[in-house]
Amino acid sequence: MRVDELDYELPPELIAQSPAERRDAARLLVFRRATGEIEHRTIADLPHLLPEGTTVVVNDTKVVPARIPIASPKGEVLLLERVDGNTWIGLARPTRRLKPGGTYGPVTLHEHLGDGRWRLTLAGEPDGETPLPPYITAPLADRSRYQTVFARDPGSAAAPTAGLHFTPELLAGMTVEHVTLHVGLDTFRPVQVDDLADHVIHGERYSVEPSAWARIQSAERVLAVGTTSVRTLETVASGGQLDGRTNLFITPGFTFRRVDHLLTNFHLPRSTLLALVMAFAGEEQTRELYRLAVTERYRFYSFGDAMLLL
Repeated sequence: MRVDELDYELPPELIAQSPAERRDAARLLVFRRATGEIEHRTIADLPHLLPEGTTVVVNDTKVVPARIPIASPKGEVLLLERVDGNTWIGLARPTRRLKPGGTYGPVTLHEHLGDGRWRLTLAGEPDGETPLPPYITAPLADRSRYQTVFARDPGSAAAPTAGLHFTPELLAGMTVEHVTLHVGLDTFRPVQVDDLADHVIHGERYSVEPSAWARIQSAERVLAVGTTSVRTLETVASGGQLDGRTNLFITPGFTFRRVDHLLTNFHLPRSTLLALVMAFAGEEQTRELYRLAVTERYRFYSFGDAMLLL
């Protein structure tokens, strides 16, 4: 698959700059793959849309305050992944003006790993700013809105955004299981090569409790909330351990072994996330759904609306 097949036109005003006033008030584009039927609903309708016997799987990772400003040279460090103790992998800029062994505020850089990535140590726990995506330019009044209500395991540099729509009341009306995948840069990094087969994912840490996996395995149907839940479930379903790293890159032609339904936000062009959605819903059908979402003025990206693929 060529990366230009992941392009689409999006009016800039449809990029959501703030979340819906109430999490479950976001709009929901529903597509039934078996019949081609399309509905326009809201997230609050989700329990009534799922087939009986569906288990909902959410990613309970927690976003850390990972964006740490540095004063001289003026720049920042974005923590991507804790390696061990106070050792992290992070993005630092301006990389060319930074030196191994240099201390910048609470951060000491040790080894440049390429592509702006450094092995570093952090004094204390992360205490920076919320790492909002660059397309969100409006300030975030309430940092909890870039955190799911079920977040409990700190470790992500970005939120699993499909999960941002859920409220405790909504969760109470469904059968829910938790997995954990700590979201790193690779989940959102644009594809820089012409052919998707040449794109390399560095991998992200995940874990699933044995009791949760047993219930997921035996579930009649599974709804994955977000692409990170999909990658975790499909990694384990294809023989992966319950705790490890995954570099699973899902593209059209992939065989899904455990995910039956998908709830997902609308993703950036030329992203691995959009390739995953195309693998699940079909390439041309996904393009049609995105064109419809633009026509119907759905809100896109992290704070935007969602799509339910049944």
